[in-house]
Amino acid sequence: MNRQHIGIVFGGILLLVVAMGISRFAFTPILPFMRHDVGFSLKVAGFLASSNYIGYFIGALWAGFIYRQRKNVLMASVVTNVLSVILMGLIEVYSVWLVLRLIAGITGGLIFVLTSSIIMDYLAKHSLSRWSGYVFSGIGLGIAISGLCVPAIEARFAWQGAWLGLGILSAIFLFITSYLWRSLVVQDSTKVTNSLDTKMTKGFMPWLILSYGLEGLGYIITGTFLVDIIHNIPSLQAYSSYSWVIVGLAAIPSAPVWTVLLEKFSAIKILFVAYILQVVGILLPVFAQTVWSVLLASFLFGLTFVGIVTLTTSYARQLFPTKSGFVVSLLTTFYAFGQIIGPIIAGKLVEVYSSYKAALIFAGVIVFLALLVMVIGRWLTVKKEAVAEHTISI
Repeated sequence: MNRQHIGIVFGGILLLVVAMGISRFAFTPILPFMRHDVGFSLKVAGFLASSNYIGYFIGALWAGFIYRQRKNVLMASVVTNVLSVILMGLIEVYSVWLVLRLIAGITGGLIFVLTSSIIMDYLAKHSLSRWSGYVFSGIGLGIAISGLCVPAIEARFAWQGAWLGLGILSAIFLFITSYLWRSLVVQDSTKVTNSLDTKMTKGFMPWLILSYGLEGLGYIITGTFLVDIIHNIPSLQAYSSYSWVIVGLAAIPSAPVWTVLLEKFSAIKILFVAYILQVVGILLPVFAQTVWSVLLASFLFGLTFVGIVTLTTSYARQLFPTKSGFVVSLLTTFYAFGQIIGPIIAGKLVEVYSSYKAALIFAGVIVFLALLVMVIGRWLTVKKEAVAEHTISI
């Protein structure tokens, strides 16, 4: 890749740092400090998280219907997103927090889908699709940044300062991307009028969509409460912030690594491995509560959740290269729908059983169910296609 291509991709990475690593997931390391100072329950935290994911659902769905001025809509979404993060540190009203997290979610969904589709289209146009996985490393990079910055800023300026500091950092990343993308011309995408044709409904979409939605429901429980769970284990409290940094560091290289594997093995086989590793990572703290088990769980979680996003969207992009915006939006919408439910269920389970273990077991079971749906759905599809081909040959 030449310097211009690298600049375009790096700008996309920074936008995902803003939308995913900071706006969306910085809530995880900040949550224990907010709960300690403000005094709200894990159930209330679940509602705040779900407000963000409801917004993400709306934004992801909305992005699928944006065909013109995609770059302008994207940049406006980033500006709004950054403001929502800064205001979280300036306002201490629960009802306003709900609205701000909703706005952060809507703009985050728009940013993720529009950035992904714009970068994928750009790389495909220049025969560089193999580099698309690097864009998703922005998620892990953002998580690592928030994991490192939050404890340091909070120690001096409390949790309010953490939101403000990350908001300022997001504004800097927006400025850098604007400069790197100054010459990027984004063509209007083609409106998908026959998006639900026989290929779209017959092949991978139904079972992959359902599997991806269940993944969103299961993984987000760990993604939302991991740091708070570890923070509330007295012997491990000192390692709670480090765990989120581990998640980010594992997630940074995971996207390109999984993408390289996608070139050598079938997507389903690699997704199978990723799902199994994620289940292990989710359930590990239930059965072992040592420093090493918690850090290993964090590593496995970071390694797999970005990987599953990368593999699923890349696989969809391969099958429908001319409909990347619509396909990514459709998948992300169901993924986001699962995320809305996850934190609410987790908060309720913790309230009923007075233990985080029930929530983690539920999350592990759901992710394993996602794996079963994917494997069985793919098997039935292959079997059906084989029968169809045999009938035609006769």
